[in-house]
Amino acid sequence: MDTLASPERTEEETEPALIELDSVEKVFKTGDVEYRALRGIDLTARAGEMVAIVGPSGSGKSTIMNMITGIDRPSAGTVVVDGRRIDEMSEEQLASWRGEHVGVVFQFFQLLPTLTALENAMLPMDFARRGSKGERAERARRNLELVGLGAQADKLPSELSGGEQQRVAIARSLATEPELIIGDEPTGNLDTETAGEMFELFRTLNAAGRTVMYVTHDLDLAGRADRVVTIRDGVVVAS
Repeated sequence: MDTLASPERTEEETEPALIELDSVEKVFKTGDVEYRALRGIDLTARAGEMVAIVGPSGSGKSTIMNMITGIDRPSAGTVVVDGRRIDEMSEEQLASWRGEHVGVVFQFFQLLPTLTALENAMLPMDFARRGSKGERAERARRNLELVGLGAQADKLPSELSGGEQQRVAIARSLATEPELIIGDEPTGNLDTETAGEMFELFRTLNAAGRTVMYVTHDLDLAGRADRVVTIRDGVVVAS
């Protein structure tokens, strides 16, 4: 008897989903005034994918990132990252989970000014109590070398350029070897050339197997991602 061959599965079907947002809404309240930042977002990202999120100011891009990192919680809908419902976690569980599994790079670097580049790059490991102090310092130095700042380890943030500070922030995001790197306008305060260098660092991390998702206003940098998701008025209008 003839047998029917199974249809070929597409890459989207074979690669596991690392991030799944289902009907996510977010309402911010100020007194009696409500603002609907997200209006039923459905968004999926596969493990190992690089995704750019674009859209006008106030469209909900950063709010989506806050959902994925557990910095904020949805008013409705579900947020699943690596098979876990992070919207159901307690604050303590979220802090522990985020420290182990997510590296976040912010627009304004958010380095502690009184700590050296090395000490800033060690912070997530210090909070997670990963290994001995010597082991933490060794890993932080490796991460600084990865982003091209091995020789600047003992400098304070004030002694570094904006691009160098962002490199420290990227090194810090790698401290606990997370599988997910989130960038919230990570090149927003950088000139075009330096922004391009930051993107190449993200591309290197992605090529090493990490999932990278970033918000950007730079359509050229967005266009270099595997996929571009466009947000407008709190909804996905293109992907």
